[in-house]
Amino acid sequence: MENLIIAFGSDDGKNYTEKHFGDAEYYLLYELTNQYAELQRKIKNTSVIEIKEIHGDPLKAGSVVEMLQKENVKVVVAAVFGPNIKRIKRQFVCILENKGLISDSIPHLMNKFPEILEIWNKGEARNHINFKDTKK
Repeated sequence: MENLIIAFGSDDGKNYTEKHFGDAEYYLLYELTNQYAELQRKIKNTSVIEIKEIHGDPLKAGSVVEMLQKENVKVVVAAVFGPNIKRIKRQFVCILENKGLISDSIPHLMNKFPEILEIWNKGEARNHINFKDTKK
């Protein structure tokens, strides 16, 4: 059975951050399949946060990518992405979800697992997925 490691951007460990994904305080890393989702760990965002004054800064994008790739992340999920989405979508499947509890979107992502896996397999030419306001 195939699985994907997914990173959710959060400031409190429960809700999506209301800031851009790259500005989240933490990333919750889940192992996801179409049958289960299991929290692996919570990591602190150690990216180059002091550069955040510049929207879409490539150094910041590179820092976030490097940190998450070390964790084998393939999918990133947030309520808000900044301009760096155009850079990070080459390394990850980027998914937009509604604000609120991360746990509320996990069953939806499990149901959409085949679609997410298909997008991952497209490689660097992939586009982001917008699941905002879709039925769960």
